[in-house]
Order: sequence, then C-alpha cells, then structure tokens
Amino acid sequence: MALLQCNFFSASLNRTVPIQVVLPTDKRVFSPDGKAALQEERPFKTLYLLHGLFGNYTDWVSGTRVQAWAQDHDLAVVMPSGDNSFYVDNVKSGNLYSTFIGKELVEFTRRSFPLSRKREDTFIGGLSMGGYGATINGLRFPEVFSHVVALSSAYVLEKQFTQAMEYTDNIFTNKGYGESIFNDLSTVKGGEWDYNALAERAAANPDKPKFYMACGTEDSLFGANQDYRDLLVKLGYDVTWHEGPGGHDWYFWDQHVLQCMGWLPLGGTVEGLSSGHVSE
Repeated sequence: MALLQCNFFSASLNRTVPIQVVLPTDKRVFSPDGKAALQEERPFKTLYLLHGLFGNYTDWVSGTRVQAWAQDHDLAVVMPSGDNSFYVDNVKSGNLYSTFIGKELVEFTRRSFPLSRKREDTFIGGLSMGGYGATINGLRFPEVFSHVVALSSAYVLEKQFTQAMEYTDNIFTNKGYGESIFNDLSTVKGGEWDYNALAERAAANPDKPKFYMACGTEDSLFGANQDYRDLLVKLGYDVTWHEGPGGHDWYFWDQHVLQCMGWLPLGGTVEGLSSGHVSE
C-alpha cells in the first residue's frame, strides 16, 4: 500500500496545500503456486475523506486503520486539510473550501493519480466537522459524489452558529469564529450551507447521493444525527444508519471507516458490526 504526501497550489484557497493519498498501486496478488505479481492496473474507486475540527490531513491515517482496509478493498483514499473551515466557501476571506473539495481537489487528483472518473466510483466522507463537510458537499456536488459517509457529524448550525452572540475565547461559542466561516450569521439558516435546506433542495434530484450515517449513543451529537437521518428518510434519500455504544472518539470512527467500506460499492463485505438500513 502506497502512502503519498503531495503539495500543490490551490487556486480556490490561494496557497500551496498538502494532501495525503492512499493508493493500492503496489498491491501484490498471489497465484495458486505461490508466485507474487502486481495486480492488474486499473482506475481506482476513490473516497475523499475529511477530518474534524482541530485536525489535519494526517488524522485518518494516524487515528484509524484506513490504510490497511483501503488496500484490502482496492480503494484509493484522498485526505485533504480543511483547517477549521467546515468545508464551506467564504468569498470575503478568499477561502473557497467547498469549491476546493467538490471541484479542484477531485480534478487535480484525477489528473495526477490512476483514479476512476465515474460518479458511481467517487465517494466523500468525514467525521464531526468533516461529516458536516461531506454532507453539504455531497449534496452540492451530486454529479461528482454518489455516496456520502457521515460519521458523528457536526450538525450544529442551530445550537452553535446561529445562536453565537458574543466575541469570546471559546471557539464553540465565539461569534467571531462563526463569522469567519459563514460571514453574516443571520443568513445561515435556510442558506447555501444549511444542511437541512440543502437536503430539501436536492431531494428531487434522481441522482442524489446515498448516505451512510453513524453516531455513538454516548456522543453529544447523537440526537442531532438522529434528527438529520429522519429528515433524509422523510425526503426520500437512501440512508443506512448505524448506532451503538461509543463517544466522539477514534475508537468509534475506526470501527466505522471499516464498516462503511462494506457499504460502499467496492465488491466486498465486512462482518462483525450491527447495522440498520433506513428508508421509506
């Protein structure tokens, strides 16, 4: 399994950015007589995997066994840095993270690596802030991403950003931090970064993405994830839901990055974890 670090200039972010890429290009297969050879070369199905708040592009490899499991499933995994941006565009600051994720990053990696260009082979996922980013960008770019993996997602617009009224040193309640992401906080609800509004607007699209959602029952975000699951199902989305003991931590996410690979259309299955499919 090749683990690559790459730096390239992003026009969307106006700077050189790092990414980490897992590529099973060096995977060897064994014949019945025990001889090893490189597997047949072909474009790889790809998962664009987003980190959470306070993290960076190295988090998934250091926190989970994604590298080994991607090799088992012949899956390429691309991991960018999203800083603390929630993966949205901010025109005032010139940080167009959504454009970067949904367009520029996909285009660059497809030019640079042996990745499939098919929508049905292209997926997006993330945890916490990255789960929010995977959700909104999966809905904004349904022509690019066919499946969304949303783990312990930070569906916190109502409780955090729209109610932030003061400038404090606590990032979770700081109005200034919210404004640095969304500009005018009074326009967030119902706007282009509101996951509820996005789901409603995209519901009529026959190519809307399928969702894999998971959240631990001890996670403070459990209720918010349940609520969003219910909205997606009501709107006619194909949703696979997992819940079980666990908090907002790598123990839970490590299990579910493996579980989601059994759900993605990769040709394999994963045993050993309870699951539930929710749909209307």
